[in-house]
Amino acid sequence: MIALSLAEIASVVGGQTHDIPDPSVRVTGQVVRDSREVAPGSLFVAFAGERVDGHDFAADVVKAGAVAVLASRPVGVPAIVVDDVQRALGALARHVVERLGATLVALTGSAGKTSTKDLIAQVLRSKAPTVFTPGSLNNEIGLPLTALSATEETRFLVLEMGARGIGHIRYLADLTPPKVGLVLNVGTAHIGEFGGREQIAQAKGELVESLPPAEEGGVAVLNADDPLVRAMASRTKARVILFGESGEADVRAENVRLTGSGQPSFSLHTPTGCSEVTMRLYGEHHVSNALAAAAVAHELGLSADEIATALSEAGSLSRWRMEVTERPDGVTVVNDAYNANPESMRAALRALVAMGKGRRTWAVLGQMAELGDEALAEHDAVGRLAVRLNVSKLVAVGGREASWLQLGAYNEGSWGEESVHVSDAQSAVDLLRSQLRPGDVVLVKASRSVGLERVAQALIEGTEGEVAVR
Repeated sequence: MIALSLAEIASVVGGQTHDIPDPSVRVTGQVVRDSREVAPGSLFVAFAGERVDGHDFAADVVKAGAVAVLASRPVGVPAIVVDDVQRALGALARHVVERLGATLVALTGSAGKTSTKDLIAQVLRSKAPTVFTPGSLNNEIGLPLTALSATEETRFLVLEMGARGIGHIRYLADLTPPKVGLVLNVGTAHIGEFGGREQIAQAKGELVESLPPAEEGGVAVLNADDPLVRAMASRTKARVILFGESGEADVRAENVRLTGSGQPSFSLHTPTGCSEVTMRLYGEHHVSNALAAAAVAHELGLSADEIATALSEAGSLSRWRMEVTERPDGVTVVNDAYNANPESMRAALRALVAMGKGRRTWAVLGQMAELGDEALAEHDAVGRLAVRLNVSKLVAVGGREASWLQLGAYNEGSWGEESVHVSDAQSAVDLLRSQLRPGDVVLVKASRSVGLERVAQALIEGTEGEVAVR
């Protein structure tokens, strides 16, 4: 974080100083909420959770070098005490962002946020110092913590914004007001919480409503291939730039194809030039993510050649998102188990088939959470798609939702042992270990709560015995 005194922080967050002998002492390190991340000069943010209360670690973090604790009660060590720690953290983030000279880029969407954020960050940091959301820390706590990690040298700040209801993105955008706002898509992720795609579109569009007008430099980057996203142009005063494969897109892809290993290649067209891209990532769905990143980079002054070079060199920065591992015996394991929704599940299945190319393909799939009344239909549809794509083996892992995956495959024409339903991760590992052959390609994917990354890890490590239980 940019160095601030404890007195200034207390003023910004509306807090009272306790047990602070010298309020002029500055926070020169990171603002953290995990006591294990404390280093000299840190400010520790104490959240009281259901299982762990950060206030209990106050003495330990000060011993480890924290300058003070942001807390909701006195803790016997230097502290800034506030009524609401979360809101105080947000107020501090807004204050720091307003003092930075960085250009703030925010993005949201139903699928592909984290992968796209990672691409944007890698393209922009080829040009100038860039800070970006680590992993998927895109909520009311993770977002301000990311913003507070920026320094005076930061030129681009890239923030992923998630939402589970109307008003969430508006709140996040108020904490860290963006100049460039990107909306990727409107899908069915969290549809059970929102109630429908129109409500999801309403929530995601809060990002473009938060942008400054065009004359003040505001830019809304919208997906030309998604009608609900494209319609958001009417909800912003910012200048609109479109990306996609549509001929009307300002930044578009032509001649899209996949390499023999399933990596996308295409001609990138921008308003200022064209260049060829061959990505290191797997799956055609990354073309849209790459175009979104290219559109943002174009607006921030990068040439088509600079963008294409950076996209071609970019890798995966976040765990368990299409991580590809080749085992010594020739088995390929694709760990995409961080999360799942119908859109990302379909994209991953198509990527699996593209990577297979004559090899046996396995789809080890689990529940897609938070689909509400659409859960049965969506799981059934994924099972059917696996059959239509000619995936060799479907292994549905878990309870009711997994049985719907298997039933969809069966009703679409799966026969014999082409699809099977197993109860848990250990059963899936046992099945795979007994039946995998050299050259097979295995995709592992489900919502985060299912924990199917354990299956991928067991296959990669080649360990005997049981899968570690979380």
